[in-house]
Amino acid sequence: MYTIELVTTTEQIQQIAKLSAINLRSVIDEHTKIDQGFLTWEYTPRLLAAMHEFAPSVIAIDEGNVVGYALVATHAMAEVHTEMKLMLDNLSTLSYLGQPMNDYRYYMMGQICIAQEHRGKGLFEKLYQHHRTVYSNQFDMLMTEVSTSNHRSMRAHEKVGFKTIHTYHDHMDEWNVVVWDWRGGKQKNKE
Repeated sequence: MYTIELVTTTEQIQQIAKLSAINLRSVIDEHTKIDQGFLTWEYTPRLLAAMHEFAPSVIAIDEGNVVGYALVATHAMAEVHTEMKLMLDNLSTLSYLGQPMNDYRYYMMGQICIAQEHRGKGLFEKLYQHHRTVYSNQFDMLMTEVSTSNHRSMRAHEKVGFKTIHTYHDHMDEWNVVVWDWRGGKQKNKE
């Protein structure tokens, strides 16, 4: 039985880092990248602990172990996460529905990952729904970036309700910037 909750312990942070490390695009084979998706950014326990000081992330627990996570990345985290600062600087130039992005109350989902043996069980959607439950009173929307070559992840984000608002290249990859708008059902979750 899975539980979806916020990170509360150092051990959970260490388990997130371990799950992140084994799913990096630099360590998995090409077939797995295509079939299962991949992670681009590495999150060390130290970086995760610094991020969680600002806002706790959402995790899926099974038998006491973290089997999935969806990292919360607020603007304040740019102080401790160099890549996040670059991403937020880029996003500040965008507009959404005719307004500058920075006119909205939004935060970033820093990364989402489900352990391979727990995929296909609805955890992706449950992690995101918990984000909405916990953070929708503080924020208008959740934004993230998905590698354009990570087709599985794009499909999963679209299923939750994310819409692509921009595509760009940086020093790492080509990215779709996607938004899940929580205000008044403009982009409803497809449950």
